[in-house]
Amino acid sequence: MIQALVLGFTIGISAALIPGPMMFATIGISMKCGWRTGPAVFVGHALVESVIFLLILAGAASFLGEKTISYISIIGGLIMILFAIVLISSAKKISNMDLSASSGKKELSSGPVSAGILTSALNPSLIVWWLTAGSAIILQEYLAGIFAVIAFILGHWTADLGFLIAVSSSSSRGKKLFSRRTHEIVLYFCGVFMAVFGLWFLVNYNNVSAFV
Repeated sequence: MIQALVLGFTIGISAALIPGPMMFATIGISMKCGWRTGPAVFVGHALVESVIFLLILAGAASFLGEKTISYISIIGGLIMILFAIVLISSAKKISNMDLSASSGKKELSSGPVSAGILTSALNPSLIVWWLTAGSAIILQEYLAGIFAVIAFILGHWTADLGFLIAVSSSSSRGKKLFSRRTHEIVLYFCGVFMAVFGLWFLVNYNNVSAFV
């Protein structure tokens, strides 16, 4: 149980530290909605991973074809480009915003949860990893019992949640110290990176090995 917990945490934090769509979405939304963005994004992410874990235990990994991954890549790429446009549009409005206003409490809604769902479910690299190397780990833990699987998942989610809270908290505190111009640049930066991920998924839609 302890070994599974540590393994899950190690894999989770290793993956979280690699910059990806979810991290940049969290930074961008945190600038507006505050530190609670992290837990909200995590909820969306965890919902997607819960479905993936159940599919793995049901044996779905062996039935997933390259064509399905290609579709996920195309749809995911388009959604991430749209998300990038939203972030860039928000950056353009910064000059008219009151950055000192504590709008997070009023404006936090299902947006961060949706961001967690979209940047997870439509991220082909995440899907392919879990249904290949990840599924091997899950099934190996399952041989030790369902509680080993639960311990692994809890360890993984602890890493994810901790990292997302750290990202959203630092971004939220930075908002109070940033000038409007800096705030605008950060949102542009996140928007551009989201667009880059989207374009990369579109370009590599027919190359499953690129996502592993």
